[in-house]
Amino acid sequence: MTDTQHSALFDALDLPQFTVPNRIWMAPLTRSRSTAKDCEQTPLHALYYSQRASAGLIVSEATQISHEGQGYAWTPGIFTDGQVESWKLVTDAVHNAGGRIFCQLWHVGAISHPVFQPDGKAPVSASAWTPEGEAFVGDRHEDGPTVAFGEARALPLDQIPRLLDDYRHAARCAAKAGFDGVEIHAANNYLIDQFIRSETNTRDDDYGGNLDNRLRLLDEVVAAVTEVLPAGRVGVRLSPMGGPGGTSDAKPEESYPAAAAKLAGRGLAYLHVVRPNGQTGSGGSEEGDSIVGAMREAFDGVFVANGDFEPEEAAAWVGDGRADAVTFGREFIANPDLPARIAADGPYNEPDADTFYGGGAEGYVDYPALNKIDDPLPLE
Repeated sequence: MTDTQHSALFDALDLPQFTVPNRIWMAPLTRSRSTAKDCEQTPLHALYYSQRASAGLIVSEATQISHEGQGYAWTPGIFTDGQVESWKLVTDAVHNAGGRIFCQLWHVGAISHPVFQPDGKAPVSASAWTPEGEAFVGDRHEDGPTVAFGEARALPLDQIPRLLDDYRHAARCAAKAGFDGVEIHAANNYLIDQFIRSETNTRDDDYGGNLDNRLRLLDEVVAAVTEVLPAGRVGVRLSPMGGPGGTSDAKPEESYPAAAAKLAGRGLAYLHVVRPNGQTGSGGSEEGDSIVGAMREAFDGVFVANGDFEPEEAAAWVGDGRADAVTFGREFIANPDLPARIAADGPYNEPDADTFYGGGAEGYVDYPALNKIDDPLPLE
């Protein structure tokens, strides 16, 4: 039985195109277990996602829309026939388990390395700049699994229509793969966010300079994807602070509520906002929660919050209307049946950070369910 403390999380929620049974959603989680050469999924992924099908909605791991969009080793794509077929294993497994799953469409922009680019060139971004930190390249570079980022190049103006076509194509592929919808990844300082942020966008054309111009790519990507899919099956993820590369926006309190307002009135499935938190490298802050609150006010649809939430705080946010649902990340990694555990007020498995990225079944599909504490789910 659901305990009173968390009861707000177990109300059904109406989205424009369908209803989800609870407000406990699974956040997109990069796990770096796709095939190295073809960026495809495997039966192991089908098991992993189906174990977590009791989430109100699963948002898939970030999934690149093209070769150019890849920035990390062993991440999946959604732009080839083989990738589509491999994702069908996952979506069928989730649906057979009674769940719902969106595909997160991803282009990392500058947070990449030439080893991932189809022509070996520098990655693209809003403008030329060099991210802080290192790229995770796995076994693709002689210097080891991580190498320093190089300077990204500005995406040429005449290539933006091609980029929009890449998003359209990926959305079509997601539909063919059986996803219930897609989430446009416009957060965490990846490509679309690089166009939004004043530090990474120094363009002097229609996509740079003032805020309306910096929001233009976000607007056009959403328009492109909703040409292919019903708007009610398209979500968007934004983050006012944080993400790899070490950059920020000069006035996030203006930029991100404006971005949320630009998404209003379009009948989108939801807006998914990452509040500043320790996992994004930006830390929590009252300012950050204030920006998230302003974004909530600016958007007219289902509002989903993310960022280091414990179940109690998530229930409070949903209960008082600050969010309609909350996505959980590490909690879903370690607790495949998280809604049941929240309903029972625990106990909770502890996540093993050493197995978050790369590897196989260990730390991926072997966390026990609540009713099988001593009997991990077998592999098939």
